[in-house]
Amino acid sequence: MRGLCKSFRNREKRTKRSAIVFAVCVGLLLPAVGLTETLTLDRALDIAMERSSDMIYARNNLEIRRQNLKAEDASLKSQISFNLTPIQISKDRVDDQLFGLYTVESKSSLASLFVRQRVKWTDANLTLSNRLDWLEQTAERKFAETTTNTRYRNTLGFTLSQPLFTYNRTKQALEELKLGLEEAELNYITKKLSLEQTVTGRFYNVYQAKRRLEISSEDYGNKEESYNIIKNKVEAGISAQEELLQAEINFAQSKASVEDGQVAYENALDDFKVLLGLSLDDEIKVAADVTKLVVDVGLDKAVQSGLKYAPRLRGAEISIEYARNALVRTGAVDEFSATVDLSYGLTGTDENFEDLYRSPLKNQGVAVQLSIPIWDWGKKKSRLKASSLQIEDRIQSKKDLENQVILGVRRAYRALQNQVTQIEIAEKN
Repeated sequence: MRGLCKSFRNREKRTKRSAIVFAVCVGLLLPAVGLTETLTLDRALDIAMERSSDMIYARNNLEIRRQNLKAEDASLKSQISFNLTPIQISKDRVDDQLFGLYTVESKSSLASLFVRQRVKWTDANLTLSNRLDWLEQTAERKFAETTTNTRYRNTLGFTLSQPLFTYNRTKQALEELKLGLEEAELNYITKKLSLEQTVTGRFYNVYQAKRRLEISSEDYGNKEESYNIIKNKVEAGISAQEELLQAEINFAQSKASVEDGQVAYENALDDFKVLLGLSLDDEIKVAADVTKLVVDVGLDKAVQSGLKYAPRLRGAEISIEYARNALVRTGAVDEFSATVDLSYGLTGTDENFEDLYRSPLKNQGVAVQLSIPIWDWGKKKSRLKASSLQIEDRIQSKKDLENQVILGVRRAYRALQNQVTQIEIAEKN
C-alpha cells in the first residue's frame, strides 16, 4: 500500500511538471503563431505618443493655449457688428395742458453699424458707428385733426478712448498668452521626453523578463532531463539515493524559477500595456535590438547643450516673466492715471431720406478723466515689495535649476561611461 501511494505521488508530480512545461511553452510559442502584435521600440513609442493619457492631456493643453492666442489675435483686428430693429410699434396716452388727454401711436425702425478697433501699440480703442432710424408718429386729439409726422435721422460718429500714464494692458495680455503657449509647448516636450524614457525602460524590462523566462524554461528542461537520468541510475543501483534527492531539489528550484519568471514577465507586460494605453486583453510581444551604439560626446559640450536646451530652464525664465508682469499690475493698483475720450460725428434729420445731410449737425466732444490716489496707508508699497521678492525667488530658483542640470549631465555622462565599460566586459564574457 505504501509503495502504491508513493507511485501515485510520483505520477502526480510528473503530471504537474508536464503541465507547467506545456504552459510555459505555449506562452513562449503564442507570439510565433500570429496571435499577437510584435512591437519594436519605435512602434511602442508611436503608440504611447498617441494613446498615453499624459500626452493626451499635454496635447489638449497645448491646443487650448494655441486657440486662446488665436482668439486674442483675432480680437485685435477690426470687429464689425450690425444691429437691426425692423419694426417697433407703441401706443400711449399723453396728457397735454393744451389738448388734454390724447392718443399717440408710434412706428419706428432702427439700424446701427459698429466698427471697433483695438490699438495694440497704445492700448487705445477706436469706434466708428453709424445709426439710422425712422420714426412715424400719429396723434389723435379731441376737437382737432389727426396729425402724422415722419422723420429720418442718421448719426455718423467716430470716438477714440486713450488711457494715459499707465501700462499697456492689451500688449501685456498678448505677451502673457504667448508665454502661456510657449509654456504649454515646453510641457509637451517635457512629457514627451519623460514618456520616451519611461517607455524605453519598460520596453527593455519586458524584453529582459521574457529572456529570463526563456532561460529559466531551458534550465527547467535540462533539470528535468538530469533528474530522469539520475532517477534511472538510482533505480538501477548505479548512483546513490542522495544524488536523487539533490536532483529533486535542483528540479524544484528550477520549477520555482520558471514560475517566478512567468509572473515577472506577465506583470511587466501588464505595466507596459497600461503605459502604452492598450487594453490588458491585447496580446503583444516585444522585439528588441540590443546592438551597442556608442556616440562620443564631450562633457563640456554635453553641459552646454543641457543649459541651452533644457525645457526646465526656459520654464523658469517664463516664470520670471510672469512675476515681472505681476509686479507691473501691482504697480498699477491705485495709480495716477488718465483717460482721454475724443468724439466727432455728424447728425442729419429730415422728413425726406435724400435730404438727411442738407444741414447736418456737428457733434464734437472731449473728455478727460483723472484717477488720483491720495493715501493708501502703505498698501501698495507692501505689495510691490512682496512682488519684488517673488521675482528674486524665481531668479534664484533658475540658478538652482542650472546647477541641477549641470549635475544631472555630469552624472549621466559618468554613468554612460561606466555602462560602456560594463557592456565591453559582458561582450568578452
